[in-house]
Amino acid sequence: MTKSQRRKQLQQEFKRTDAVAPGLDPVLIKHQKMAQNPFRFLRGSSGLFYADIKSGVLKLPETLTSQIPLTTVVGDCHLSNFGFFTEEGSSGDRVIFAPNDFDDACVGQAVWDWSRYAVSILLAADYCLGVKLQRYSNDNNLELDKLQVVSAKEAEQAVRAFLTAYTDQCKAILAEPELRYSVLDDFPKNHVLKPVLKKAIKRSAKGEDFLRKSTLAKCADLSARPLRFKQDTTKFSRLSPELYKEVEYSFRPYVNDEILDIVTRQGAGTGSLNMQRYYLLVGPKEIQSEDDLALCHLVEAKQQRDSAPLYFFPDLSPVNRLNAAHLTVDCQRLMQRRPDLVLDEHYWNGAHYLVRSLHHANVDVDPEDICFAEKSPGEKLADYAQACGRALALAHSRGDRRSLRFEQAVVEQLPKAQDQLVQACVEYAQQQQIDCQLLAALIAH
Repeated sequence: MTKSQRRKQLQQEFKRTDAVAPGLDPVLIKHQKMAQNPFRFLRGSSGLFYADIKSGVLKLPETLTSQIPLTTVVGDCHLSNFGFFTEEGSSGDRVIFAPNDFDDACVGQAVWDWSRYAVSILLAADYCLGVKLQRYSNDNNLELDKLQVVSAKEAEQAVRAFLTAYTDQCKAILAEPELRYSVLDDFPKNHVLKPVLKKAIKRSAKGEDFLRKSTLAKCADLSARPLRFKQDTTKFSRLSPELYKEVEYSFRPYVNDEILDIVTRQGAGTGSLNMQRYYLLVGPKEIQSEDDLALCHLVEAKQQRDSAPLYFFPDLSPVNRLNAAHLTVDCQRLMQRRPDLVLDEHYWNGAHYLVRSLHHANVDVDPEDICFAEKSPGEKLADYAQACGRALALAHSRGDRRSLRFEQAVVEQLPKAQDQLVQACVEYAQQQQIDCQLLAALIAH
């Protein structure tokens, strides 16, 4: 495919998913974010990813699509869509590490998640190396003189560590099926995720940082009575009185307490940046003490778009005919051991909305967290990739709890096809780097 042909394909695909063709229509903020570096490009272009699988631009090993049973998949599986949160949403206190974004979840091919995650590791390493060499900008003010960065070779080794850990977890489930109900809730002292876990625990409702750094504390004015969202025009917009009443009436049945305040959330996400979303502040109207603040929580009502794979693979499973929000809810409930207690779908104003809690202790992982280190960054990235491999295998294995056919097929087929899969992901990461440059040129034009 020539650059001209690829440029035209990018315009067509983004017009389909975002209603804006870069270079032909006014510039979209989402596309500006994506043009900053290839890792951001990958995050915002899940539709293109599945178009490339369908057309063969990303050449996945045939045995991994034909010989492994379908399961529930994340759909937009990349390294920053794993993180720490509490089971049962804001109602729970046990902090675990697992996939945390199911907007593109559906019944599909496990290799979709494997390959998208692998490409994200390769592009995260490229991004951090680019930051070190000042090819890409970075907003985290890292003291780079004190930090080493992973190499491309170490990133590829991390991809292999991810796939091996995934396979090993499937082997363990074959030996002891009840392990599919286990979770990752602790790590060794020197593990890259140990300090992140401690941070998440401190932000939980019983943690010492709950009143300062939890999701609730970041979004709400905890000194106000009744509680209200902070005045932050970069994140929140106030609703008109009429719209406020409509939203309150429509979504009140999905929450277990009073709705204290409602705002529109702006600028959140990458792939879903242009989707309407409301934040509901929920809790008792009368706050008697700081202890009562733990009874308050945030609920997001987000307009849900169709799962990215389904435009190109519409007939894989009848389950995928559910409306977009319903499908997300069902897949998330299957893939999580103890899903959010606030997790539902609602049709309102001509659109399907996903209703879900926003966890107090939610802590995500960015490329900078795992690709830079004072020493041995390759080992830290491999540790992270292995944790993701285990967590993803557990999530996939819960898609079929009646048999072990999925795990058996993975153990038989994935090791044989691993080299071919890794090479395909390396080549596609290079394609994404070219695509990011093409998008930047289109926006500049």
